[in-house]
Amino acid sequence: MANVVDQDQHWLLNCLSATLDPNPEVRCFAEASLNQASLQPGFGSALSKVAANKELAVGLRQLAAVLLKQFVKKHWQEGEDSFEPPVVSSDEKAVIREILLLALDDSHKKICTAISMAVASIAVYDWPDFWSDLLPFLLRLINNQTNLNGVHGAMRCLALLSADLDDKIVPTLIPALFPCLLTIVSSPQIYDTYIQNKALSIVYSCTSMLGTMSGVYKTETSAVLFPMLKPWMAQFSSILEVPVQSENPDDWSIRMEVLKCLNQFVQNFSSLIGSEFEEILRSLWNTFVSSLRVYERSSIEGTEDSYDGRYDSDGVEKSLDSFVIQMFELLLTIVGNTRLGKVVMANVKELVYYTISFLQMTEQQVHMWSMDANQFVADEDDANYSCRISGALLLEEVVNTCGGEGILAIIDAVKQQFTESQSKKAAGDASWWRIREATLFALSFISEQLLEAEESGYVASSCQHLIGQIITEDSLIGPHEYPFLYARIFATVAKFSSVLSSGVVEHFLYAAIKALTMDVPPPVKVGACRALSQLLPETKNEIIQPQILGLFSSLSDLLHQASDETLHLVLETLQAAIKAGHESSAFVEPIISPVILNVWALHISDPFISIDALEVLEAIKNIPGCLHPLVSRILPYVGPILSKPQEQADGLVAGSLDLVTMLLKNAPGEVVKAIYEVCFDATIRIVLHSDDHSEIQNATECLAAFISNGRQEVLAWGSNSESTMRSLLDIASRLLDPNLESSGSLFVGSFILQLILHLPSQMSVHIRDLVAAVVRRMQSAQIAALGSSLLVVFARLVHMSAPNVGQFIDLLISIPAEGHVNSFAYVMSEWTKQQGEIQGAYQIKVTTSALALLLTSRHTELAKIHVQGHLIKSGVGITTRSKAKSAPDQWVMLPLPTKIVALLADALTEIQEQVLAGDDEDSDWEEAQTGEDIEKDQEFLSSISAAASGKPTYEHLEAIAKVFNEDKEDQYEDDLLSIADPLNQINLANYLADFFTNFYQSDRQLLDNICQSLTQAQRNAIQMVVRR
Repeated sequence: MANVVDQDQHWLLNCLSATLDPNPEVRCFAEASLNQASLQPGFGSALSKVAANKELAVGLRQLAAVLLKQFVKKHWQEGEDSFEPPVVSSDEKAVIREILLLALDDSHKKICTAISMAVASIAVYDWPDFWSDLLPFLLRLINNQTNLNGVHGAMRCLALLSADLDDKIVPTLIPALFPCLLTIVSSPQIYDTYIQNKALSIVYSCTSMLGTMSGVYKTETSAVLFPMLKPWMAQFSSILEVPVQSENPDDWSIRMEVLKCLNQFVQNFSSLIGSEFEEILRSLWNTFVSSLRVYERSSIEGTEDSYDGRYDSDGVEKSLDSFVIQMFELLLTIVGNTRLGKVVMANVKELVYYTISFLQMTEQQVHMWSMDANQFVADEDDANYSCRISGALLLEEVVNTCGGEGILAIIDAVKQQFTESQSKKAAGDASWWRIREATLFALSFISEQLLEAEESGYVASSCQHLIGQIITEDSLIGPHEYPFLYARIFATVAKFSSVLSSGVVEHFLYAAIKALTMDVPPPVKVGACRALSQLLPETKNEIIQPQILGLFSSLSDLLHQASDETLHLVLETLQAAIKAGHESSAFVEPIISPVILNVWALHISDPFISIDALEVLEAIKNIPGCLHPLVSRILPYVGPILSKPQEQADGLVAGSLDLVTMLLKNAPGEVVKAIYEVCFDATIRIVLHSDDHSEIQNATECLAAFISNGRQEVLAWGSNSESTMRSLLDIASRLLDPNLESSGSLFVGSFILQLILHLPSQMSVHIRDLVAAVVRRMQSAQIAALGSSLLVVFARLVHMSAPNVGQFIDLLISIPAEGHVNSFAYVMSEWTKQQGEIQGAYQIKVTTSALALLLTSRHTELAKIHVQGHLIKSGVGITTRSKAKSAPDQWVMLPLPTKIVALLADALTEIQEQVLAGDDEDSDWEEAQTGEDIEKDQEFLSSISAAASGKPTYEHLEAIAKVFNEDKEDQYEDDLLSIADPLNQINLANYLADFFTNFYQSDRQLLDNICQSLTQAQRNAIQMVVRR
């Protein structure tokens, strides 16, 4: 049937051929024709017939299968996001499914893969409910050893399907499928590596799903897997016990799939494999040890092919590195397993010794990092996944799991490696430095754990002595001979400076400064910069002062040579040098500032480099005597940029606004005024007229900084204070416009708080409209951070209204909200939903304590509102896509007082857990609501009452302004609110404890009733404080 070519198929074949024509006009016409034909009945079945027709050219058949997959995605299932009408008829679907199954045994691997992908794309929608014969057909193909093409096609198809299995299919599939897969894996004389790898990948997918299910169905999943374990463990063991073969990616790939499967078994079913584990471990050890020698020859020495960067036909990497990384991942899982890790720990010294050997730099890394310093910095900083990083992570897990015993094992292994490298060096072996560098890398990687163990006596002194010995020995080498070892010494000294002698640290500090002036290989300068960036902040002033001017000169020269990653490192080092130089840095401001500004301008489109440059400029600004010259240098540059934003390069306007905001931070009045005269009006225009969200965001932050630092003077500095005020109100109006995308409004919360804090008399007449606009903006917010910032505004208003919070509730009740009874009902529904997601210490304190104040008000409206409670479990098992569509999440609705108590109890629980963990960071905090604060807040009451009745007063905003302690520096510089708020000092633990105690004493019955709806953990948290 599939081989008959009728007239319609001739047309289709011609169209498919035309899409491959070199003439673009012919291609476009053919593609348009195919797109039009896809809307006609029979197009999908026609494509499937072409794909299955073995008499046609392979290229056309493969193209037809690919187009069929796209056709299925668009037209197979109504209701899908990708669906486009018309839908394929049921009869045509049946024809397509039948044709594709019969074509799975195609001898061409590319065709087989393309058809398998088409089958899998249909199975997503139809299997098993509407394609019940799919699995039996595939199993028949797998069991037919006389048709290996069919086995190949079925395995390819099952491998694709296994990635989308659910909890209903897997338990019934495994008993039928795993014996077939075991036959394939244990019969290398019949089945090729590709088929065996696919069999193992299916085992991995199925055991992964069983592992996911085991959390709910531990007994059932164990019962499914237990009968299969022994034969599979024996097979895994037989594969791993044979020594790893050189230059054989097929051998590596099968082992890698076995390691992945074992990783799943160890993670999820360690109790089942206990009896077989020792045998598996012996075989795994054989693979581990034998692979090291292969890795040394192939990767470290580079004398054999490691197949790096090469992939199989399915796009799976087949390099030696990928296999070794997988081996380390399994070992890391085993070491971290409480049941199985004990077996490994009996040989922890050997494990650590061999692992450190894997950390040696490969020949490719030496070549690449020597030629490209940027890549060297990137690979070191970002910890790009490699054998080196994987092995170091295993060492870290050994320390975390074994503690002092693990540290001693690493120290012993390092000593042994050090001794062996000494012997190699004495024998003239040119590679002696690699293992020395690897030992220092290993020690540096776990430096935090080693330093934490400093008080453990022998461990600390032994480690300190060893590091000192290695560094002293290797300090005699020159930077040109072994640049990577020399660079590693710099980094190691910086990591362990707290336990090394001051003489050693000072020696390498001077050596690092000197290295920057010398013509040495780039890795050495990278190591020197790393050392300086970490050592300078801890260096005594008298040591660094004689060197500081020369260091600035060297770093300035490096700025001209560096790019990308190295530029980031040099800027980081320069920032550390400026801070360490103290007043001496002021002498070089005229030299350094223009260079940094140039770097900032050239890299404005690179957020990482431009932010680094900005931080260097901020460090210069903070040096006594540097602010005024720096401002004088920057303003003539940024003024024209902000005045003509449309003419600037991408990112330059937004970056300039960041620069201005940085200058404004904590600036004295005369500096703020100077910046105001150049930049204020232009910043206003940007917010009002720009369509670039990053420009709007940065301009909003900049204006908030102007108001925060300039206060009432912002209006006085302008030629027309009323016009300036109108502009600020226009900005609030635009930022709160529901039609503006949320990204543009992101920092409106900070801006509004600055307005009502510092311009209260001007804002008082607009308070009701402002609150209504904030509600509308919240309702249209698409970004959680925007909604959270506006909730903080409401929370702060609650505090200001205390002790008559009810009047603020009345204000919200009087303002309508679309889709809700009133604004209070809407705000509380969102607040209680988002409270658990609010980030930042200040925000959490303010919103949590505000919820307590709302409940304390006992306002009658509280009991009328119901909000989202906990999630109702819609069923059992894993939530698949089809389940999610048919049974969306449902929530219990709780009375607002109950939900508030639950949220407060959750906050209390989290605090109690921190206390139990020894986190007493906040123990010194004092209560914010002093008598003076309460007196200030009481001034807010009458204005709330007037606002609720639609008659806002000046006192309303004036009271808000008085609530904030204007003389206190903001302790949360990264907080968008950027306000000095006495509520910052709330001791939340005491606040909540007092609240619940008072609640318990004043209305025990109500609290008892509410507690009936809480979880046991929430009730326990409350009981702990009310019974203290």
